[in-house]
Amino acid sequence: MALIRKLIVTGVIVSVAAVGGFQWWAGQPITAADSPVIPFAIAQGSGVAGAAQQMASSGVPVNGFLFGVLARVTGKAGQIKAGSYELKPDTNPRRLLTQLVRGEFAQESLTIIEGWTFRQMRQAVDAAPNLKHESAKLSDKELLAKVAPEAPYATPEGLFFPDTYLFAKNSSDLQIYKQAHEMMMKRLKTAWEKREPDLPYKDPYQALIMASLVEKETGQKNERSMIAGVFVNRLKTGMLLQTDPTVIYGMGDKYDGKIRKKDLESDTPYNTYTRAGLPPTPIALPGVESLAAALTPAKTDALYFVSRGDGTSHFSVNLNEHNKAVNQYQRQGSK
Repeated sequence: MALIRKLIVTGVIVSVAAVGGFQWWAGQPITAADSPVIPFAIAQGSGVAGAAQQMASSGVPVNGFLFGVLARVTGKAGQIKAGSYELKPDTNPRRLLTQLVRGEFAQESLTIIEGWTFRQMRQAVDAAPNLKHESAKLSDKELLAKVAPEAPYATPEGLFFPDTYLFAKNSSDLQIYKQAHEMMMKRLKTAWEKREPDLPYKDPYQALIMASLVEKETGQKNERSMIAGVFVNRLKTGMLLQTDPTVIYGMGDKYDGKIRKKDLESDTPYNTYTRAGLPPTPIALPGVESLAAALTPAKTDALYFVSRGDGTSHFSVNLNEHNKAVNQYQRQGSK
């Protein structure tokens, strides 16, 4: 009996020590605080053993057997999510398991700039190194059909919100386009609901077109509502918008950095010197402030503006005043 008691006590001590040691291991950092970040990926359909093996192959120095035990005793062995991850310094096995269960993927970011054209956005997305480039061989029309199959638009220009987007490494670039499109539609809807009465827009899409003009014409953020006010006044009175960015957009690859008189006189669907009203589509990706300006423009009598050459504009209520301002600031091509 004494021997049996001794064996039981020894077994209990060993078990307690093992549990305590296991708990200690689970809370200890896998790498030191000054260690580099270790990227690794878990393949689709991997169990805990497979995940442990893939981490080891990527250089994650975690004990695979003990990690599997930890996953099983916590009931999380079947909850590990596939994806790209990073082991950061001071991460312990318990925290690492939480990352895999929650799907806390390694994140990259891509910034889309206000005023970019859709072509520039595509170039930035195509150049992002950690995306799966599933849109690379698609035309603009095909890409739009993938991202927004029910969208009634002929061109994707202006339909994507400029912002910084986070994504998991090796995720599809179509996800960036979907996020940006959904955000633009959300922002446009919000701005449309807050619009001033009696604006000369038939629908939110025309407001989006106006916002793109404001985005490209504005050097100073605080002038956006005034620029929009001038354009709205011109539309209401039947005046041509006469805004250079639309001419540039219509020129496409022919634009070499300069606008000449012949360019202003050469008719294209986007030349607002030769065609009345708004151009047929947006000409850029407008930000939230330009959307707000287009739908809540400044109440002004101004019909003209000209750049002062320092990023600000001089606004005029009649042509005589405007011509004086043009002469003063030595600018050609009135707005």
